[in-house]
Amino acid sequence: MNAFLAPRYVRRAPARALMAGCVVLALAGCSVNKMAVNKLGDALASGGTTFASDDDPELVKQAVPFSLKLMESLLAESPGHRGLLLAATSGFTQYGFAFVQQDADELEATNFATAQTLRLRAKRLFLRARDYGLRGLSTRHPDFRAALAADPQAAAAMLRADEVAQVYWTAAAWGAAIGVGKDDPALLAEIPQMEALIDRAQALNESWGEGSIHGFLITYEMSRQGEAGDPAIRARAHFDRAVALSGGRQAAPFVSYAESVCVATQDREQFEASLKQALAIDADAVPEQRLSNLVMQRRARWLLAQKDDLFLTFSKPAKS
Repeated sequence: MNAFLAPRYVRRAPARALMAGCVVLALAGCSVNKMAVNKLGDALASGGTTFASDDDPELVKQAVPFSLKLMESLLAESPGHRGLLLAATSGFTQYGFAFVQQDADELEATNFATAQTLRLRAKRLFLRARDYGLRGLSTRHPDFRAALAADPQAAAAMLRADEVAQVYWTAAAWGAAIGVGKDDPALLAEIPQMEALIDRAQALNESWGEGSIHGFLITYEMSRQGEAGDPAIRARAHFDRAVALSGGRQAAPFVSYAESVCVATQDREQFEASLKQALAIDADAVPEQRLSNLVMQRRARWLLAQKDDLFLTFSKPAKS
């Protein structure tokens, strides 16, 4: 799973909301007025462009856990708050990828044990996000989780266009968990459910999130089972659409294409070209996408550093 996860969707509360949140946390275990909780939840869930424009990913890495735990404390008081459930789904997914899985990938060559520990943590974060996502979908469709497990296609068909954000983030979290949990048979058995959700999101609004759904599918098409045709061609179509919908202003599609498609097809030249395109994007040109681009450009630089390990090299036979 690559960074179809654009951190621009993490929610940040206004200053007064955060102050109120501190009071909520301080009063843990006491009776909290549900109306006040819901108002604070509304502020957190729709607090505008969050950390998205920040130019310091490390600062955001330190700040996000507080925001996520605040959301969880409010959800304990108001379990069906749809805005908070969406914010928790997207927030835990993005944090897990940008600040846990990426660290694991970078550490693997030098500290395999720590990398594995981080991957297990990332998997838990993704599954937590997935569960919040399914809860969010269940607020409108009771017993949705059971229905999805019983008949993924029929359950997904119930979802509507105004739910596409929750559908996408639930699928994204699920796909991320599967990506780092390939040794978990129970999780792999859930692929049809995740697939039904992302396909439904595409059917509902394929342009949502400036191509985020297509960005997800760049990676997923390379492993999708039972689909006719060349997966690399299908992935390329999603790449082209993701770039068109984002106006070429997002690094994520270029990184996803390089990592998922070019490595699989052993196209080193296109791999390098795609990552250089990602790095050439001016992260400051579109402030609301700054953090996402910085995170993905970090991954692009790391992938370029790994290219000799990702591509087979053949030595020319010696002349007789």
